[in-house]
Amino acid sequence: MFAVHLLSFYFSKLKEDQIQKVDRFLYHMRLSDEQLRDIMMRFRAEMEKGLSRATNPTAAVKMLPTHVRSTPDGSEKGEFLALDLGGSKFKVLRVKVSDNGNQRVEMESQHYPTPEEITSGKGTGLFDHVAECLKDFMERNHVNTKRHPLGFTFSFPCSQTKLDEGVLLSWSKHFKARGVQGTDVVDSLRKAIDKTGGMDVDVLALVNDTVGTMMTCGYDDKYCEVGAIIGTGTNACYMEEMRHIDLVEGDEGRMCINTEWGSFGDDGSLEDIRTKFDRDIDLGSINPGKQLFEKLISGMYMGELVRIILVKMARRGLLFQGRMSDALRTKGKFQTQHVAEIENYKEGLSNAKTILAGLGLSPSEDDCIAVQHVCTIVSFRSANLCAAALAAILTRLQENKKLKRLRTTVGMDGTVYRTHPQYAKRLHKVVRRLVPDCNVRFLLSESGSGKGAAMVTAVAYRLVSQRKQIDETLAPFKLSRQHLQDVKDKMRVELERGLKKDTHHSASVKMLPSYVCGTPDGTERGKFLALDLGGTNFRVLLVKIYTGLRKSIRMYNKIYAIPLEIMQGTGEELFDHIVHCISDFLDYMGMKNARLPLGFTFSFPCRQAGIDKGSLVSWTKGFKATDCEGQDVVDMLREAIKRRNEFDLDIVAVVNDTVGTMMTCAYEDPNCEIGLIAGTGSNVCYMEEMRNIETVEGEEGRMCVNTEWGGFGDNDCIEFIRTKFDREVDEGSLNQGKQRYEKMTSGMYLGEIVRQILIDLTKRGLLFRGQISERLRTRGIFETKFLSQIESDRLALLQVRSILQQLGLDSTCDDSIIVKEVCGAVSRRAAQICGAGMAAVADKIRENRGLEQLDITVGVDGTLYKLHPHFSKVLKETVKDLAPQCDVTFVLSEDGSGKGAALITAVAQKLHSHS
Repeated sequence: MFAVHLLSFYFSKLKEDQIQKVDRFLYHMRLSDEQLRDIMMRFRAEMEKGLSRATNPTAAVKMLPTHVRSTPDGSEKGEFLALDLGGSKFKVLRVKVSDNGNQRVEMESQHYPTPEEITSGKGTGLFDHVAECLKDFMERNHVNTKRHPLGFTFSFPCSQTKLDEGVLLSWSKHFKARGVQGTDVVDSLRKAIDKTGGMDVDVLALVNDTVGTMMTCGYDDKYCEVGAIIGTGTNACYMEEMRHIDLVEGDEGRMCINTEWGSFGDDGSLEDIRTKFDRDIDLGSINPGKQLFEKLISGMYMGELVRIILVKMARRGLLFQGRMSDALRTKGKFQTQHVAEIENYKEGLSNAKTILAGLGLSPSEDDCIAVQHVCTIVSFRSANLCAAALAAILTRLQENKKLKRLRTTVGMDGTVYRTHPQYAKRLHKVVRRLVPDCNVRFLLSESGSGKGAAMVTAVAYRLVSQRKQIDETLAPFKLSRQHLQDVKDKMRVELERGLKKDTHHSASVKMLPSYVCGTPDGTERGKFLALDLGGTNFRVLLVKIYTGLRKSIRMYNKIYAIPLEIMQGTGEELFDHIVHCISDFLDYMGMKNARLPLGFTFSFPCRQAGIDKGSLVSWTKGFKATDCEGQDVVDMLREAIKRRNEFDLDIVAVVNDTVGTMMTCAYEDPNCEIGLIAGTGSNVCYMEEMRNIETVEGEEGRMCVNTEWGGFGDNDCIEFIRTKFDREVDEGSLNQGKQRYEKMTSGMYLGEIVRQILIDLTKRGLLFRGQISERLRTRGIFETKFLSQIESDRLALLQVRSILQQLGLDSTCDDSIIVKEVCGAVSRRAAQICGAGMAAVADKIRENRGLEQLDITVGVDGTLYKLHPHFSKVLKETVKDLAPQCDVTFVLSEDGSGKGAALITAVAQKLHSHS
């Protein structure tokens, strides 16, 4: 028993001695975590250089845009051909992708040899060989029945300006065909296919093998956004934000970047990591000074690196008793597959003995142990370096997404990764150690990069089909200049019809007289109470107007909510709630006993018989209180004050919010004679000549007319621009068939139009993987404020996705781009048709006054105009285009329509005292 233990101790001591001997000889090849983190940082810096237009020409890591903008979403379908050129064998595939409820991929493939006379001969010969192999495959598999889209996996660095074009930058691995570098390889392939003849194919996509691997795995795992190959060569790709890719126009979405990390260190940045053995490998290669990182890692060099180390150790007498064989001295005799076999957990030492014997050596037990440890150090260093570069990519993805913890999948392929018994495990362990806050899954590509080329082609096909369907869906929202001119002309007709006594009743634009006959002149003064009702909030204000050398206005206000049950209850309940709010405000201000003049901003269509008399025509903006339509709202307010019996007020004027906005701006700018509200609702007022207002007695002077243009089109005159989505929104509204123009232009409805479009696109499988969430089914969930946020130029797509996630919508990057496009189409149309209406009003005023050129100011209020990033700009551009003889200035009303109500009250009191 003792003898057994002694033998065991001797053997383990022998093994330990051999390992220490190798460790001392190769200590430069052992990398600490600190060194790996340093390499991570260096690679991050190289990535930045490669992405920047300014530094890309001198960057070692080229970060090549692939023009692959989307990973598979599972809805791809069709039959595709693929070519896979780049390794020791060339492969042709037919890939059938089906989406009949369960994703399925069927493949047939054939390998063809690529002899050295082909890979090292003339470029035309290489592509002729590829075309002949393709033809052979198609004939064998009876593929020539119809035109087939084809994807080309070409595993060499290429500069791409589009998906189906690629200029070869340099050969790598054992390829060096002449006359190809600097030329478009897709063009060469097409010419070879045409020359060979008998094939009906359409080369749609050129793909790097790494991209192919990512796309193959991406079909099975939606989180896959990185691809890595560790085989004959090595490389990685990942999905980068477009805003960071200087070499490609556009900031929207993402694009796959082919890092070409094999050339990391070609600028000298890894000299402290490279050893004398690595320099020997480089000098003996076909491309000295190039692909230095690849030469530290890949299967093409790993076996040779071990051979060089064994030769140097033998020369020093550290192995084989100082003896060497001719085979060991011969380049290429020790292969990477030998490394994998020697590192086998159980049979490694026995494999080492067999392999070394095959090289003409007589290894001892300790020689086999030492050789196994050399292999371990070389392959472990390879895995460590790969892990450091991968960790750099994962860290970048995490920072791009601004996540505390990243969940992602890396698609993996390559003979070293697949066949080496320890490699994958080591790589995974080191990556997870370097990026502990990333949940990384490593997914082996089962079908290689050829299937990936077919998947890229399938995705390209899907995107073309999607693009066509989305363009068709949004086409009705893209109005021509003639459309807008027609809207302007029809608005002008309706303005005239609303003013005339005999057509007023049938006009869709009611042109309601406001009995406001003048704008402020700066002499107004006093204390006034103002009420502002028009949305879900109600304001009570005390407005103090001062005159003198510096005219000024001071305001005090409180905002009160109008609950839904009050908005849609009885009229008595609504006005009692309003009076309750006034009472609270007067208590707050300590003014219960003061009988103040009051102006009431009531932002709903009213037919006025005087400045303090207004009968509600119809509710809008979600209000539906009963027993109000047809009633005088001033009388209803007076009755509610009497019921309360706490205070008394002098109600001088009932005012529309649009008129209030005009008056507020006119106090600062006497040229302001138009008011525009572009917010929850949409409306315009303007100063009309009394002689044109047939519904009011008198010919002299001007009166402000509240157009109530939200009803424009209620008589079907703008059906030519209404879409099926507008009709769906109308059908689901509280006032079906009414306020059609407002439903196309106002904040209350734009989000709902977007929601209807998103549902339509999702039902057709063009968004959100065809899954309609319960939240998306909910009316009103897509608020118009989201349009403003989503369309913000400063907002990255990541933040757009965050907004959609708040709405329960699990969106991809592509989904976010489409949602942003939908929001843009809806809001742009709203601004354009609002501008067409405004152009009609401005031109009418100009013609009323017989002017060649009109100079006028529009006072504007409303959240859509104020907060939407593009609405105001598009509105102004449209007015300028459609009313070129009008110089229209837009001034924002800073203090809202409540201040306007007080100014109207002041003007009315002044006019009354003068009469």
